[in-house]
Amino acid sequence: MREITVGGAQMGPIQKAESREAVVARMIVLLEAAAKRGCDLVVYPELTLTTFFPRYWMDDEAEIDAWFEREMPNGATKPLFDRARELEIALCLGYAELTPEGDHYNTQILTDRTGAIVGKYRKVHLPGHSEYDTERAFQHLEKKYFLPGDLGFPVWRNMDAWMGMMICNDRRWPESWRLMGLQGVELVVFGYNTPSVNSQMGGEGLEKRLYHSELVICAGAYQNATWAVAVAKAGDEDGHPLMGGSIIVDPNGFVVAKAQTEGDELITAVCDMDATVFGKETIFDFARHRRIEHYGPITAQTGVKTPEA
Repeated sequence: MREITVGGAQMGPIQKAESREAVVARMIVLLEAAAKRGCDLVVYPELTLTTFFPRYWMDDEAEIDAWFEREMPNGATKPLFDRARELEIALCLGYAELTPEGDHYNTQILTDRTGAIVGKYRKVHLPGHSEYDTERAFQHLEKKYFLPGDLGFPVWRNMDAWMGMMICNDRRWPESWRLMGLQGVELVVFGYNTPSVNSQMGGEGLEKRLYHSELVICAGAYQNATWAVAVAKAGDEDGHPLMGGSIIVDPNGFVVAKAQTEGDELITAVCDMDATVFGKETIFDFARHRRIEHYGPITAQTGVKTPEA
């Protein structure tokens, strides 16, 4: 068996005034708890180091850039990387990245057990809008503050397993999962910051949003015979509630661990990478069963085109 004990380190709310150093201290507490449970890998949420700042309209470039990290690790996060290296635990965490060229991305990285970064992913499916929207209950300005990811959906060999990453809204798009599935992914790890209420449809509250999140994660894991670890930042951030619902899902699409709170909470599961083999060699044996001659529109078009009458 190729077992990896994975910890999902859900983070409770991070207020706008909270420092990165304070957040990292909380992350280390969860890391220490993960070490006591024998974790090999700890997964943190999207934009782990700050509040979910895309809810705020900002015009000043310096104010915007202050939410972004110019390098990783940096001074604020070095204690986390150092402690993870001492404990020999790999990390996956999301943050806002400002490149040397001045580009802004919603980014996630994966390390090995020595603390070396082995993979980087930049969020592809950015939700929300780029201009101030007076019709929304609150703003969701990822399209204003981030560029769409430019690294695709790669997988990396880490701890004797094929691992892939996505971020938040990517989980709702089957293409994200399938591209990694076509590379033999065995463990998909990602974080999210999902509001508890739909800003454009107030009737879609917490219960429905949790259901939809779990639905797409379980489906993606099952349809690609892979483990999935989805980790939330949750709770009330300065009056803006984020849902929890962090889960670990097995390659048959069953939830094996789930967070019970909207605060800092660690969920864990022993994930046997060999459990992915049956699905990959039977119903989801892509080499035998896929029919790519019929899939052209998936990459040839974006919007809906109805057949002509």
